[in-house]
Order: sequence, then structure tokens, then C-alpha cells
Amino acid sequence: MALSRKKWNNIIIIASIMMISILTLLNTKTAKLPDDALPLFDDKSPLVQLQLDDLWLNKGSTDWQCHSDILNCQAWAKAWSGIHLSALDQGIDILAVINEDIAKNTAHTLVIQIADKQQPQLWQFYPRQGLLESPAKNWYLIPPSQREALSPIIKAKALIDN
Repeated sequence: MALSRKKWNNIIIIASIMMISILTLLNTKTAKLPDDALPLFDDKSPLVQLQLDDLWLNKGSTDWQCHSDILNCQAWAKAWSGIHLSALDQGIDILAVINEDIAKNTAHTLVIQIADKQQPQLWQFYPRQGLLESPAKNWYLIPPSQREALSPIIKAKALIDN
């Protein structure tokens, strides 16, 4: 039994509406911060300096200053200064999954300087998993909606062979 052109058009229209609805639903669910996510920095303890491996940003008198290779300095600074985290339970099951994923990837060293603290804090950042490990060995999950902005856009460098 062959379908008429009108029936095929109706099927395509219904499928398109369903796909758009599903994508809209996914977008609204992932863009929203989880209820248990809390800001890492606030007005009393703002971020003033951050170093991610060899790249850095620093709060100047009026604006953020970054390493010369970073193209999105202000957006990168805004993303880090407004980061929210959800604490992970230190349960055995969660740690087993985390350790398995982390064993496959190397961590990025993250040095954070907060305004009212004298000593900088050394964190470990796992961008692919969206995880941060604090100096006290506590684990935090970064919401998916904030993960992409935490990686800087860097200038491409030409490779010169001698």
C-alpha cells in the first residue's frame, strides 16, 4: 500500500514538530542550573587571579587581563568568576566511576587566587568530565551548561620545522 504525497507530507511535518519539541525540551533542561549548584565565588570572596596550566587571567583595576594567546579573555573570565558547582557524594560507587574516567585523562592544573585569601589554591580540573577536585580532595561537578565556556579560545600557532 503506497502512501500518497499528502500523507508523506503530514508524516514529515509531524516528525519535524516532534524533533523540534524534543530539542527544545533538552535545551531548557540542560541550560538550567541544578538546584544543588552553588557559586564558587561571591561578592565577599571574588576571583582575582586564575591560572589554567600555562594560561592565566588576572583582575585588573577596571577589566580582566589575560595571557596574550587567549582570544576570549572577558568571556573566559566571566565564565570562571560565575561558576557554579554541585558537590559529589564521596560514596564508593561514584568514586569508582570518577576514578575510572580520570585514569584515562590527564588533569589540568588550576591555580585560583581569591581576593581575601593570602595563599592561592591548587585545584585539578577535568574538562571532559566537568569535574573539579579541591585542595581538600573534595569532588565537584560543573553543570553542563557552564562547561564549554570554561575552556579558553587560544590563538593558533604555526608549526615551524627547522
